Amino acid sequence: MIAVLGAGHVGPVLARLALAGGYRVGIAGSGDPARIELIAQVLAPGAEARWAADAITEADLVVLAFPLHRFAAFAQRHGGALSGRLVVDAMNYWPPVDGVLDLPASGSSELVQRALPEAVVVKTFNHLGYHQLDENGDPDRLALGVAGNDPAAVNAVSEVVGRMGFDPVPLFPLSAGRLLEPGGPVFGAALRRADFTEAISEAISTKA
Repeated sequence: MIAVLGAGHVGPVLARLALAGGYRVGIAGSGDPARIELIAQVLAPGAEARWAADAITEADLVVLAFPLHRFAAFAQRHGGALSGRLVVDAMNYWPPVDGVLDLPASGSSELVQRALPEAVVVKTFNHLGYHQLDENGDPDRLALGVAGNDPAAVNAVSEVVGRMGFDPVPLFPLSAGRLLEPGGPVFGAALRRADFTEAISEAISTKA
């Protein structure tokens, strides 16, 4: 099962795409699943509204799709349950929303990995807006960067991304996920693979 944690704009879209890819999906908000039951029924029919703890327990893959400023409290409460789990960071840092956070220069995924040292963290789904994700699955096959330290984890998440209708582009290491975040060369850009890889390569060569 894929657990999508977050029932705002992005979470239901990811849940719906995962269902279309043939996955069983649990979706959780910040509290009682009864509060998001209607959201699940309307925006991601077939997704199971769950308590976050229950969704994590059953999941093979956990997607973090809530505002970054909520992550610290989430990690404190659920960090132990994520030990050994494959965790996707789909979050972005938005100072007007999140306030001032102690964010590593290498991006939000490094913060997530630091707080969840026993989890395997991969960055993806964050550089396209929810409307772009919703409108551009197959046959458009837009590129989605998939950044991580562990090749097996990146491959596993890339398979999910592919089944959800996108063209996964593996990036290493996890800190390469910074290229996918606000201010990065592909953030907000709906690109196919060739243009995506060119933009990433140019950004890396410019920094070198």
